[in-house]
Amino acid sequence: MTIELAPLPEALEASRPRPRIFSGIQPSGAPHVGNDLGAIRNYVALQWEYEAIYCIVDFHALTSVHDSDQLRRQTREMASALLALGLDPEQATLFVQSHRPEVTELAWLLATVTPVSWLERTPTYKEKKQSQPDDVNHGLLTYPVLQAADIVIYKASLVPVGRDQAAHLELSREIVRAFNARYGETFPEPRAVFTDAPIVLGTDGVRKMSKSIGNTIDIFAEPDTVRRQVMSMVTDTKRILRTDPGRPEVCNVCQLHRSFGDDYEEIWEGERTARTGCVDTKKLLAQRIIDHYALARERYRELMADPTRVDRILDEGAERIRPIAQATMAEVREKMGLR
Repeated sequence: MTIELAPLPEALEASRPRPRIFSGIQPSGAPHVGNDLGAIRNYVALQWEYEAIYCIVDFHALTSVHDSDQLRRQTREMASALLALGLDPEQATLFVQSHRPEVTELAWLLATVTPVSWLERTPTYKEKKQSQPDDVNHGLLTYPVLQAADIVIYKASLVPVGRDQAAHLELSREIVRAFNARYGETFPEPRAVFTDAPIVLGTDGVRKMSKSIGNTIDIFAEPDTVRRQVMSMVTDTKRILRTDPGRPEVCNVCQLHRSFGDDYEEIWEGERTARTGCVDTKKLLAQRIIDHYALARERYRELMADPTRVDRILDEGAERIRPIAQATMAEVREKMGLR
């Protein structure tokens, strides 16, 4: 069962260690609005409250990405984006999953305490069997075991998730309980830090924003591209005429305005009364998205033009957490009789 944590005090005592959190993100390339609102904004905010470890999970990506050049490119794009959007490498640890290969050893060891039935019942595995039926590889089935290893190898006790993802974390907790029951208390059971991350619908207004189905708003794209993507958004399907009153509660454009301005209620009222039309509301949203990400877009371009700098930050992050990973593995090997 996940536990909702009380907010931390405004200021922590200097002598008191901050709770350690861990989260991984897929190297899907430059992010879209859904990535930022759903995860990255929270990463940036939480780095000031916790000892934050953030991982670009390239091992996980191999379950569906099989082009090596594509994977390298998308990994660097995601790293550059996280830094451009406010992740501070002096405040949080950012690294690439494969740069700390100890996690694959731990995943195998955790697999020996994980019943196959637990893995077969996971919703993600069932979804992937449908979405990539010609590539149902072993990694798709054992994905949750590696996910658990990602968290516990760094003895992270907290994982930031949206409420819709709480069930995924529960399997990691079950794996930890199974290991601790067999070999003695070793890992903390990771608990959820529930965030206010919204489920961001794509431009189709129906499905979650996703590159795989092409319904995204790309935050680092050229302004004309952002405008085109926003102008393609489906709004209130029952508002046929410009003079018809709108329903901002079901309009995806109106909902996105909540994240890009404090005056969204005024915008909503304009839709309800037909004072404004959907085209007006879209144009305003497009401009606000362009303006909101202007500085980040420039930083992103600078980072992408300086791959050596990005690689150095990622390498330093992997080195920073090397002692934690190595200490965990030494303890695990000893408890399992491998040393």
